[in-house]
Amino acid sequence: MHADDLRFLWAYNAWANARVLDAAARVTPERFLAPARASHGSLRGALVHTLSAEWVWRQRCELGITPPAHLDERAFPTVAALAGRWDAERAAWGTFLTPLTDAGATRTVAYTTFAGERHADPLWQIVAHVVNHGTQFRAEAGLLLAEHGHSPGDLDLIRFLREREGHP
Repeated sequence: MHADDLRFLWAYNAWANARVLDAAARVTPERFLAPARASHGSLRGALVHTLSAEWVWRQRCELGITPPAHLDERAFPTVAALAGRWDAERAAWGTFLTPLTDAGATRTVAYTTFAGERHADPLWQIVAHVVNHGTQFRAEAGLLLAEHGHSPGDLDLIRFLREREGHP
């Protein structure tokens, strides 16, 4: 996989995240925090989990460290707080990926999991994993948002491509 491919995947990821956050901004604060049938217990939980995974994996890929824990969802009492932190993470990924070369895209990233297991994977596989992981949890968040009347709409890659090409 080439560095441009990773930047493309990341652009899609950022676009899809923005659509979900825009929809989340339209729910009431109570619904943002309310317990829900989702793997992370609430709309906020699903979104913070997604952001946290992006942050953890960037720390591993860019800095060679695994943080001591995932982000604490209590640090994000509102959608605005979450969106602000996500904007910073999106920018940090952009800074990391912008100068990436094709050789850099295939380099091996060694890391330790929270459970203490050691692994090493090519950077391109990690980026693909993070984008795919985001797809899963955006889908959960999208379902919760749709239940509240605020669907994020179509998050398909082809929709992203059409919008980039200026097609409706």
